Amino acid sequence: VVLSLIHTRLRLPWLGRSQAVVDEYLAFLGNLVSAQTVYLCACLNMVVSHFTPKRVTICEGGVDISDSDDEDENLPRNFDHCHQALQLIIRYECYVHNLLRITVYIPSIRRDILELIIGKLLKLDVNASRTHIEEAEENRVQTQKAEEQSEECLFDMDEDVSADEPTRTTVMAHPVAERLDTLMAVLMAYIKDICYVDGSFHVERTKELYRDLLTVFDKLILPTHASCHVQYTLFYLCSFKPALAEAFLDHLWKILQNPSLPAVLRQAAAGYLGSFLARAKFIPLSTVWACLDLLISWIHQYIDSQDSCGKQVCCDVSLHGPFYTSCQAVFYTIIFRHRAMLEANMKKGLEYLQSLNLERVVMCQLNPLRVCLPSITNMFAAITRKYQVVFCYTIIERNNRCVLPVVRSSAGGDCVTTNTNPLDSFFPFDPYLLKRSGQLIEPLYQVWDDLLDTEPFPTKRGQQGSREDEDDFLFGETPQAEGIVGLTPNSYDSNFRSPSSLGSPPNSLQRPF
Repeated sequence: VVLSLIHTRLRLPWLGRSQAVVDEYLAFLGNLVSAQTVYLCACLNMVVSHFTPKRVTICEGGVDISDSDDEDENLPRNFDHCHQALQLIIRYECYVHNLLRITVYIPSIRRDILELIIGKLLKLDVNASRTHIEEAEENRVQTQKAEEQSEECLFDMDEDVSADEPTRTTVMAHPVAERLDTLMAVLMAYIKDICYVDGSFHVERTKELYRDLLTVFDKLILPTHASCHVQYTLFYLCSFKPALAEAFLDHLWKILQNPSLPAVLRQAAAGYLGSFLARAKFIPLSTVWACLDLLISWIHQYIDSQDSCGKQVCCDVSLHGPFYTSCQAVFYTIIFRHRAMLEANMKKGLEYLQSLNLERVVMCQLNPLRVCLPSITNMFAAITRKYQVVFCYTIIERNNRCVLPVVRSSAGGDCVTTNTNPLDSFFPFDPYLLKRSGQLIEPLYQVWDDLLDTEPFPTKRGQQGSREDEDDFLFGETPQAEGIVGLTPNSYDSNFRSPSSLGSPPNSLQRPF
């Protein structure tokens, strides 16, 4: 109904009317394009169609006679109004493009401009949640099916496809997601243009852009919970050279193991580490091993520190949050990368997994299998049992049977027990849903490959079986407990700091460009 109404309004004869009507119509076009870019092509086609005067051709006595408006005295004014409309439409779509273009000749303000743009994109991103985007796409599919079924009863006719209908295959059904998709495509094109000059990779320009984007990442992206797409700007940039990916991993590692930073940021860094290692096809196996070595070494040191204190340790997530997110990052990485490790060299791969001493991690007093997301816990258990690396099911069954309370400290310092999963983690490089800009991400991205040779994976919470074509086995696993620590800008509270958190060995992943 809305689509039909919009296209009806676009066909209204607005040219040649009073100035008040023209002004109102131009305002309508500006509001329409700025709010829902899905109608951009339709608006442009409508305006351009008025560049040719309307002609009426009749046939008298076998001779075509053309009744032309070429001499209409209103034509110059109508053309002026058409150009006003084009300038108005293009102004909204080219705003980000032109801001980025300014950075080419005034590089000193590039960081500020990137911060401004990415801040606006983040607002769009968090207002177009993964669930809402998927629901919008599903509703469109259902609507299209219903339309196709209703047309089956009609006789065959050639479809009259209007030139101002948007292309369904590349347009997002969710209007905010459509706008975000357009702007992400502009930003990614800018990134590539900066890093590649005449097709050749430019090291110094790339370094400078990476530093600027990393600063914006620390300030805006890392503290933002539930963003789905904006963080892929760094994912895309890091795909250009292995050294960039290693530099990003090294940066995340330094945040994670820094006890002076708020725990909420350290947990976010662990989430980025695990998700980046699991999903980025361009990260070589040697780098994955190096990252796992750092993570597992830090985890074992943390366990040592808890064992040496002589006190019984409970699952206090507000105190041990970085530890649990680090364990989850290790489990998640192994789930996605174990095949590559074993296919390269089965014997060497098994020896490496055994050298991680994962049995000590899962059996320690902190009990990470109790806190990590159930989907990750169960898949990790299935994989490690198949290759006889570690046996987790006894612990999982005991956790399920005992329903151990998990302690988290309230703002007032009191302890609150809960039987819900308190590890409010998200995986920032979950599947990319935007269609046009997603074409750049697709060849770089490791989709979830169902492990048919392992035991059947337990059904997801609240579901009977799994969805068709579901990429991510984590679907629906985000905990919803009230009061759980979230990665939001308001979460910088002193009670999130972990006084007993450890530092790390001074290892570094970063190599020179």
